Amino acid sequence: MQDETSVALPTIYLLRHGETVWNSLGRFQGQLDSPLTQRGIEQADHVAHLLRETLCNDDQLFQMQISPLGRVRQTADRVQAKVPLPYIEDDRLVEVTTGSWDGMTRFEIDNEFPGHLDGTNAFDWYFGAPDGESFDDACKRATSWIWDIRHPTIVISHGLFGRILRGVFLGLSKREMLELPVPQDGFYRLHDGRCDLVTGSPSIPAPVQ
Repeated sequence: MQDETSVALPTIYLLRHGETVWNSLGRFQGQLDSPLTQRGIEQADHVAHLLRETLCNDDQLFQMQISPLGRVRQTADRVQAKVPLPYIEDDRLVEVTTGSWDGMTRFEIDNEFPGHLDGTNAFDWYFGAPDGESFDDACKRATSWIWDIRHPTIVISHGLFGRILRGVFLGLSKREMLELPVPQDGFYRLHDGRCDLVTGSPSIPAPVQ
């Protein structure tokens, strides 16, 4: 992403919420909500541990911003147990909405809105809803959020909107953005025009003898 003023952006650590009940059922949540599964809680704890280890090797002072949706708040609370930073909610970090399709599976959409998914693929169908958010509007709020960042920031957001944040940062095409992976057991470091995945097993302290 090219800055108009050529000033480097601060470091951003981008996290996704842990797996939710609707994730496990194949329902696109959009701006509706469902709680974390047990697996999602374990993912949030794992990522929190990875983040704490990463921050131990990073001497910058970070702030934390999150989407206001419940599944992100639940994840943020788990992260705070390992990384005790206060967080600020920002509506621009909320998931893309598919309007009346939020909370539905693709099968249900195809049955209730026949023809609307024709010609779409596994990545771009999110923007086929007649009352949903457009791709361009989602990119505009991602861009707005990124250019407002003035300090190193930990951000917790969502799968689809996280793709768009990374895509805007990297200057990718729509197709490239929507095909980006969205793991829930790692996070991304956005810095100096790069986007690197931080994942793996955090080190476990040796037991006290």
